[in-house]
Amino acid sequence: MDNQKVYNMKLTKIYPLLVQKAEKKNRTKQEVDQIIFWLTGYDREGLERQLQKDVDYGTFFQEAPLMNPNCSEIKGTVCGVRVEEIEEPLMRNIRYLDKLVDELAKGWPMERILRR
Repeated sequence: MDNQKVYNMKLTKIYPLLVQKAEKKNRTKQEVDQIIFWLTGYDREGLERQLQKDVDYGTFFQEAPLMNPNCSEIKGTVCGVRVEEIEEPLMRNIRYLDKLVDELAKGWPMERILRR
């Protein structure tokens, strides 16, 4: 998929899909939120504000308060692509979130997902 298409997708469309993916595997919306907060530096109010503003996915990550310095420890594949090898920083950050939600859906404990 073209990067620009991913960047232009609305957060209000993607966020429920992330939650749904987790809930199908008996995980919770709160755990998805915890992952988002850890990765991006948003808090509950910041996430809600971005959802209310109906921002696109690219803007959500560009305006992230602080990407977690440990995000470089996230390794593995998403859609057949190794996240650590994605050169474009914005797409790499987006795929980091995908990877973390995948790990959540696979049943990994939060301590491991959050690289503690």
